[in-house]
Amino acid sequence: MKALPEGTVTFLFTDIEGSTRLWEEYGASMQSALAQHDSLMRREIEAVGGTVFKTMGDAFCAVFPDSKAALQAAVSAQLALHTEQWPDGITLKVRMAVHTGTAELRDHDYFGTTLNRSARILATAHGGQIILSEVTYSLCSDEQNAGISFLSLGLHHLKDLEKPEHIYQLCHADLPSEFPPLRSLSINTHNLPVQITSFVGREKEKLSLMEMLSCSRLVTLAGSGGFGKTRLALQTAAELLEEFPQGVWLIEMAPVTDPSQVPQTVANVLGVREEPGTPLITKLCTFLTARKTLIILDNCEHLLDAVSQLADMLLKQCPHISILATSREGLGVPGEQVFRIPSLSTPPMSGAAYSQLEQYESVQLFVERARLHQPEFAITPDNAASVGAVCARLDGIPLAIELASARVRTMTVEEIEKRLDQRFRLLTGGSRTVLPRQQTLRQLIDWSYDLLNDRERSMLQSVSVFMGGWSLECAERVCSNEDIEDWEVLDLLSSLSDKSLISIETVTDMALGNITRYRLLETIRQYSLEKLTEAGAVARARCRHRDWFVSYAENASKYMHGKDEVLWITRLTREHENLQSALDWCWDEGEHGNIHGTETGLKLAGLLEIYWGICGHWRQGLLKLEALFSQPLQGVSKEYLCSALKCAGRLAIGINNSNASDYYNQALALSRELGDKPGEASILGNLGIVSLEGGDFMSARNYLETALVMNRETGNRRLEGFNLRNLGLIAMMTGDLGVAREFCESALSIEKQIGNQQGMAVTLNNLGMIAQNTGDYTGAREYYEQALASAMELGHKLGVSVNLGILGNVASDIGDYAAARDYFDRALAINRELGHQIAEAGCLLNIGITEQETGDLPMAHAHYDQSLSIYRELNNRLGQAEVLLAQGILEMRESQYVHAKQLLQEVIAIGLELKLTPILIQPIEASGSLFCATTCFKLAAQLLGAAQSARKILQVPLPPSKVAGVERDHEACRIALGNAEYERCITEGASLTLEEAAKLVLSN
Repeated sequence: MKALPEGTVTFLFTDIEGSTRLWEEYGASMQSALAQHDSLMRREIEAVGGTVFKTMGDAFCAVFPDSKAALQAAVSAQLALHTEQWPDGITLKVRMAVHTGTAELRDHDYFGTTLNRSARILATAHGGQIILSEVTYSLCSDEQNAGISFLSLGLHHLKDLEKPEHIYQLCHADLPSEFPPLRSLSINTHNLPVQITSFVGREKEKLSLMEMLSCSRLVTLAGSGGFGKTRLALQTAAELLEEFPQGVWLIEMAPVTDPSQVPQTVANVLGVREEPGTPLITKLCTFLTARKTLIILDNCEHLLDAVSQLADMLLKQCPHISILATSREGLGVPGEQVFRIPSLSTPPMSGAAYSQLEQYESVQLFVERARLHQPEFAITPDNAASVGAVCARLDGIPLAIELASARVRTMTVEEIEKRLDQRFRLLTGGSRTVLPRQQTLRQLIDWSYDLLNDRERSMLQSVSVFMGGWSLECAERVCSNEDIEDWEVLDLLSSLSDKSLISIETVTDMALGNITRYRLLETIRQYSLEKLTEAGAVARARCRHRDWFVSYAENASKYMHGKDEVLWITRLTREHENLQSALDWCWDEGEHGNIHGTETGLKLAGLLEIYWGICGHWRQGLLKLEALFSQPLQGVSKEYLCSALKCAGRLAIGINNSNASDYYNQALALSRELGDKPGEASILGNLGIVSLEGGDFMSARNYLETALVMNRETGNRRLEGFNLRNLGLIAMMTGDLGVAREFCESALSIEKQIGNQQGMAVTLNNLGMIAQNTGDYTGAREYYEQALASAMELGHKLGVSVNLGILGNVASDIGDYAAARDYFDRALAINRELGHQIAEAGCLLNIGITEQETGDLPMAHAHYDQSLSIYRELNNRLGQAEVLLAQGILEMRESQYVHAKQLLQEVIAIGLELKLTPILIQPIEASGSLFCATTCFKLAAQLLGAAQSARKILQVPLPPSKVAGVERDHEACRIALGNAEYERCITEGASLTLEEAAKLVLSN
């Protein structure tokens, strides 16, 4: 068999376009044609020194030591294909792709990303076409002679590959050169929302805005609310997607109430995570430095200073980004261009001919929106004048026109026109026939507001305290006052909805079915809140809002451990913004010396502990708690303070915050002071988790055993199960798998009895890990899949990510690396969203392992480095050991034996330091392989014998994917030492403890 070239090589991939159709059409003749094709392709490839290393159906995979030879083979083959006489008039069109790079050679086949990219490039081509990658082009661009030339086809995003590829077409005088566009994916990346209503007019403004963005890196789209700034910005951005290959990102500032959260809001959308010790703005600048990106900062007026500072820094530090902002005024940043958004075009005040009316943008918008409320609406000769008058007198302001068009449900256009005439006379104090040409949003909303009766106005003011919508039941409790009875609320909401001041949406509740939710436009909400403040009623309304949501959370907390857990998590998620707003008001009250506000905030936060923990709101929740803790706490309820401290501890664990144990210890002292035995037991169990996360298994076991006794005394079955499954986890991590299984099975039995679905998901996960450690991969997968399904049903993001990661480990252990990579990628995305750094580091490590096993060694190195950096930053020694082990194995694979030995010795030193015997098995085994590779066969056999014996004693079998490699090491030792000496060394090694074997590695 001919030896295949190694190092940097060039691949030629080919296949026949439309072969399935040809087989169906020509049948037996196609078989003969395919045989001709195969013979021709082999002849032309081998004639210039190429080798066909794989065929799949009609597809050829060939390799060349020289890129120019690969191009020569492609051209010769295409010329031959075009002149070949095919049976029955069949025409075979073969597409070809040429790409150069490094690939791993194993078992007379190639593996790695170069192969993947070659296949992806081929998938974009058309029959008869020869295309090549940029690297191949750079090596062969001087070949433009003898009828050969190259045509740039531009950047293309290839399926499943992140990096776009610049693709070139090879052209030859005797071959076709005209082909359809390549079949590549769009390289555009964005989060622009799909719009459910049409974009009307604004073509000139859109073109002007695009021109300004081509000249200036900061353009602010300025104007009053209701002018359609956001819609124009989104439409313009959609037209510019191809200009920004690294993305167009909409950052919605409307929900942000705290200026300090502006950088975090941007970071959340861009996927930039916080890192201890590094300012978030620095991370943002680093992330965006080399990216050509358009960032849309929408609705900035209430955060003007914070947004201006952020924009200024990003523009100075990130030379390739552009910013499009929408605000009621310019940001005041150097280099900014302000684009004042005009009104929609309107008919003249004197009127327009019926046939010409719909050429005006304001009329087009009125008609389109009116049909949403009255589908049969149309302009007729009878109402045309009134339609034109309404649009003109509203100055073409989109929001004003939409509000007016909503009235067609209950009024004729003529009646709308008459009402507008009266209202404008009142607002301007002039003649009823005169309309001011400059109409602001405030004047527009004043007009709408003045149309309301006293009860409607009071209702609109009251609902302004809601964030993110509300239910009827909530409105009845919060908005009823001395002016409005609770039974009037529904009618008033309906009335405000008819006036387009409140929007109505239908959502699904798991228990109640479809339910109605109400929502205010942000501009209307801000206006109404100002009116509420002017009336001196904002404190009273916000207190009612706060009290309702404290009561709501209190009710929810009763169901967070049973069969209705998922239902209430969904409900709390729906009210998340309101709950945050209620906490903000508690803090505001405390800031003004109202201890009741601080105390209520502590109570509410404690009630949200489980919800925040399950849904991953760790960082946001902890920030709220830290703000409350900063208030004077003397005199607050110790019970509420204790529950808030417990909540802070749980959230701190979620983001690996070192203050977790401090929060729990403060809570422990308070619970003992209160004589709260169940609370004390709960906190001890959580301190066990903190110790477990830190690798202190002795302390963790002590905490959990103490908590277990106390929970059994108090009859707390839920926490008993919690303690048992975590004791099982400790037993597993210290190598006692039988005890671990007993603990976890006992925990699962309790959780099934009491219906603790969340606890069942975690315990199933633990049982899966135990099964996996004993080599029962089928059983492990079943446990994990059950746990994953339960976590997904709960909406428990961390649980989902954990089980995805472990399913990836199972797939990796059995050698299914494609499935493993998919699991790890999905888990990584969730962990980054949650800001869970340890879990992120674990995913990066596992991704590196899959890349190592599939031959992509450079990317494996990169992911290992990222993972190790995070573990070191968090001072997680166990995680460091796992990465160093993987790096050591990779260095061995690359024959870097000296460095590999250093890494493995460092892993063993960490294992001895942490007194974690089971983690010594793999580095000792790997050290045996290292010494085998460096011909120290006696020492290698002793270490292999020690690892083999330890696996039997601790019931930790080799993963299937590792069996072949270990067997090769044993066989190499047997051949080198001879049977007798090999057996003696294996026996000698088996007599060593893992600690003794570890010291043997360290001393050699």
